[in-house]
Parts: sequence; structure tokens; C-alpha cells
Amino acid sequence: MRKLIEGVLQFRNALTPDKRQTYARLALGQKPDALLITCSDSRVAPNVFASTDPGDLFVVRNVGNLVAPWKEGDTSGANSVAAAAEYAVNVLNVPDIVVCGHAECGAMHAVLGGRDKVNGTFVKDWLAHGEPSLRKLRLGQQINPDLPPHNTLSQLNVLQQMEHLASYPVIQERLKSGKLRVHGWWFDIGQADLYAYEPAQHRFLLIDEEEAARLIARMK
Repeated sequence: MRKLIEGVLQFRNALTPDKRQTYARLALGQKPDALLITCSDSRVAPNVFASTDPGDLFVVRNVGNLVAPWKEGDTSGANSVAAAAEYAVNVLNVPDIVVCGHAECGAMHAVLGGRDKVNGTFVKDWLAHGEPSLRKLRLGQQINPDLPPHNTLSQLNVLQQMEHLASYPVIQERLKSGKLRVHGWWFDIGQADLYAYEPAQHRFLLIDEEEAARLIARMK
């Protein structure tokens, strides 16, 4: 906690008049560029690896960057991811949603090792949304053959959660109308590298200068 408190003081001391003006403007409303669904893992910091400012991203973080698939008639209050996606699309009108997984994910280790061994009822139940990814791994599906099983599962899980997200009617409608794009990203913690999924090549490509230019050109 000491580090957090000292960080608050550092933030206050570093606030220039221009920065205060930015926050005053943000207090009047938000218009984020994208919804980012990523893991709660403390090592994954989207504002750092994407160099974003306050107001740029509408972020949902949970164990394993999971998305519960849509079920007709299910409006469970526990489905906070669906609520955030619905709000981001219907109210904030975000044009892009990113599902971002990462290497060395504890949730993927847990799914791979068997949910029955997980200590905690809520976590065990939540990780059920990673089971379809595990089934694909068991069937031999892979994206990068050089990755260990838990990281292969993590990449497959990004694609699976994109499918879950696309199962919601509100998302389907926006996708069909061309008003929304859904992307898959994967963060390699050890190398501090970010990858984007390229469907045509069925693999995650490093977001370097070349790939960044290709991604940006595709949005025009």
C-alpha cells in the first residue's frame, strides 16, 4: 500500500495546469477509442504497452480475459463483461473491441491443470468459460507450434473469447453493419512484445512498424 500512496502523491505533484484541464474536460464525458477486454494479471498494463492516456480506453479486466457466451434469456447480473460490452457499443459507440490475452497466464495454467484442482468456488466456476479453448487444444489445434501448452492455450483462448463475444446479438448487429471490429491481441510478458491476430495467416504477428501500418491501413 505504501507504494500506492506514494504514487498518489507523485501523481498530484506532477499535475500541471494542462493536465488538470484535460481531467476537467474528461469529467464532462468520455469517448474512448476502443473497448479492451484483458486479464486482471498485475503484469498486464494496457495503458503502458499501448501508451494510452485517460479517456482513450474503456477497459474490462477479469481472470483469464474471459467472456461468457450469450444465452437467450440470460440477463444475469453476474455477467459484467456483457454489461460493459453492451454499454461500450450502445452508449459509447466504440468502433473497436480488443480481446487481449497474455503469456504465462495463471488462469490458463489452472484450466490446463484441471478446474477441479482450483481453490475457490467463484474462480472455478468462472474458468468454465475457458473450457472450450482447452477442448480445442486437446484436439490438437495450435497457432504457434513453438509455444508451450499453456501459452498455446492462451492464444487459442483469445480467439475463443472473440467467438463468445460475437455470440451476443448487439455485437452481431454491429459486426454485420460494419460499425464494429473485433480484434485479438496477445502480450508476451517476458519479451514485452504485443502481437495481433491475422486471420488470413492464422497466427499472431508482432505489432512492429510494418504490422502497425497494415493494421491502420485496414481501418481506413
